[in-house]
Amino acid sequence: MAHAIWNLLTKKSGNKQLFLFMIYIPATLLLLPEFIAEIVSVQVPLSGYVLLVLSLLIQAGYAYFLSRTLTLGDLSQVYPMMRGIATFLLPLCGVIFLNERLSLWGWLGLGLIALGFFLLSGFYRRKQRFQASGKVLLSIVAVGFCTMAYVMVDKVNLQHFSPIVLLEISNIGFMLGLVPFIRFREVGWVKQIRENGKLLVAGSILSPGSYLLFLFAMSMSQLTYVAPLREIGTVCGTFMGVWLLKEGKGALRLASASIIFAGILLVGILGI
Repeated sequence: MAHAIWNLLTKKSGNKQLFLFMIYIPATLLLLPEFIAEIVSVQVPLSGYVLLVLSLLIQAGYAYFLSRTLTLGDLSQVYPMMRGIATFLLPLCGVIFLNERLSLWGWLGLGLIALGFFLLSGFYRRKQRFQASGKVLLSIVAVGFCTMAYVMVDKVNLQHFSPIVLLEISNIGFMLGLVPFIRFREVGWVKQIRENGKLLVAGSILSPGSYLLFLFAMSMSQLTYVAPLREIGTVCGTFMGVWLLKEGKGALRLASASIIFAGILLVGILGI
């Protein structure tokens, strides 16, 4: 739920890249001493540090494409698509590249995710108003790939580092991914705080906080069970876009998001 809400706050902000950059500053500064202390003290093989750097780079890509997606598309349209594509790609890659198998329920779940994605894309409609552009779809797929990648990498990283270290690396990588969008010499920091102060405070808690909760959950349970439950905010994000942001095609988008969520649950719970 926290993830869906901070995406809503980002969508409501003016300069989305700057907003996302600023909400990560407090947590990054707060966790930096603990991060340095653990990095210096732990005994980790070289492969662990390589995966830590890889996590940082993936988070940078995630931030880059997420900010583009939220800038170009409606929240109620792009949010469930972003959340569903990662769940779709993970088992599909396992079948294609790792010779894994999906149950009939798993294939049905993938089909539902694909159906919901197709309905939300608007490609079947003659009117262009609610049709997602090619740029938006490419950004959505990129976000999905990045989400799938950082979840898998960080699940392995939890064997070597605490959730606090992984959250700090996530924060740093996320901020680096936003740097290309920001002209620091022209940024009015005080103006941003005055105009979006409450949103910035809420975002600075919910955004890093949501991933910290997920990291703790991954450290206590199998990814197969945790990942699908993380996507409970799919329908919530769509509902907030329709209700609070007054975006169009509410009934269709809520129905499509529900189809995606049903597919996610089938893949995660009955897919194997």
